[in-house]
Amino acid sequence: MPVTDRARELALTAAQAAADKKAQDIVVIDVAEQLYITDAFVIASASNERQVVAIVDAVEEALLNLPEKAKPVRREGERQGRWVLLDYVDIVVHIQHTEEREFYALDRLWKDCPTIPFVDRDMAEADSSGAA
Repeated sequence: MPVTDRARELALTAAQAAADKKAQDIVVIDVAEQLYITDAFVIASASNERQVVAIVDAVEEALLNLPEKAKPVRREGERQGRWVLLDYVDIVVHIQHTEEREFYALDRLWKDCPTIPFVDRDMAEADSSGAA
């Protein structure tokens, strides 16, 4: 069963919120065929704990501001600020310190799953204005 429209909207909104806070290596993975418990993972990195927390705050705010407000049903790791997991049921958001991302390698673990294309709107706008 492919990722739902709701999960796609949540995932891309979360990815954009992370990008707005300068998250690195943002990837959206469609895990709907592999996992019963969620449809997509959003994985993003930050170079320090403060940035991890700022990205988490931005993601939560962006998803809460959607017409159908989304709140995480579970949140883990916020106190340490090294790997924060936000569980929205339809999607799970992983914001990881760069070192945790390299060590745990979630990208490699789920490499057989398709990705959902995400393009940072600021990068797309910069590309289109540069081409004009």
